[in-house]
Amino acid sequence: MAERAGDSFGGRRPTSHERTTGLPWDASYQDGPAPWDVGPQPAIVRLAAAGGFSGAVLDAGCGSGENALHVAALGLPVLGVDVAETALALARAKAAERGIAVEFAVADALRLERLGRRFDTVLDCGLFHTFDADERPEYVASLSSVTEHHGTLYVLCFSDIGPDIGPHPVSREELTSAFDAGNQWKVSAIEPDRLHTRYHDSGAPAWIATIERV
Repeated sequence: MAERAGDSFGGRRPTSHERTTGLPWDASYQDGPAPWDVGPQPAIVRLAAAGGFSGAVLDAGCGSGENALHVAALGLPVLGVDVAETALALARAKAAERGIAVEFAVADALRLERLGRRFDTVLDCGLFHTFDADERPEYVASLSSVTEHHGTLYVLCFSDIGPDIGPHPVSREELTSAFDAGNQWKVSAIEPDRLHTRYHDSGAPAWIATIERV
């Protein structure tokens, strides 16, 4: 997706995080690894080992692709999407180097319906917590548009409980209410976990939520 002249956001509306920092998400990948670029998240590895992923898989906000690559290595069809083209270039290079069949594409997480596809399992690792309260209903609706009925969404996000919390912490109530607002989702479980970054040696407090599309 080509950027319009003088438009570092590629013609889309900047997210609240981008408005706060004044930088597009792509900037996070242009001067070395992003803070969250630490390999597949242990929580996602455990989910995969337990058989949590099935059918067609979407990784929304895939970054440089580590989680998508891990799931695709199990033999599942995986599409990773992000607005950061530098991250996607890194992801494609990793896939080629490792010989893993996986697809990566530029897409706005707030406009996932434009993909024209539906998925049995959707992963959000570290994306939900970057949206403010005004953006969350739009994001949840976007997820609904691409998740098959009776499909599963996993959300790994920073939590507000515990020491050394990460940026954009989310309460259990905020996470629940975002998906309970309509009648398209059922929150099956929200468990405490860790989200690893380059700034947190043992990970920052996080929630791992299992949410069903109804």
